[in-house]
Amino acid sequence: MPVHSKWLLVNGVPVHTDGEGYLKNLEDWSPDFVMALAKEEGLTLTDQHWEVIQYLRDYYAEHNVQAQVRAMVKHFSGKWGDELGSNRRLHDMFPKGGPQKQGNRLAGLMRTRGEH
Repeated sequence: MPVHSKWLLVNGVPVHTDGEGYLKNLEDWSPDFVMALAKEEGLTLTDQHWEVIQYLRDYYAEHNVQAQVRAMVKHFSGKWGDELGSNRRLHDMFPKGGPQKQGNRLAGLMRTRGEH
């Protein structure tokens, strides 16, 4: 089923996304985009959200694929401790699809394969 396009206003400038908020053009990503999308999705960003978003962007830049949740849990458990870096906590932080969906949207990455 095709996902329809929409526009997200970022500082008054329309940014093209698909119907779920994934960027159509990865170069349109900016911290202001993150804040606009988070507001639209009802998410209050914390420093930890920004760390996950930056991790996702860095991981993609290095590996040319999105990070799997397993890799995120390993990284953030090592950084924040087992409880704060757990799979459950990461999903609680990103309640609309977890870190792989909502996190990737906020990080300006395309939807993962097989995602619908």
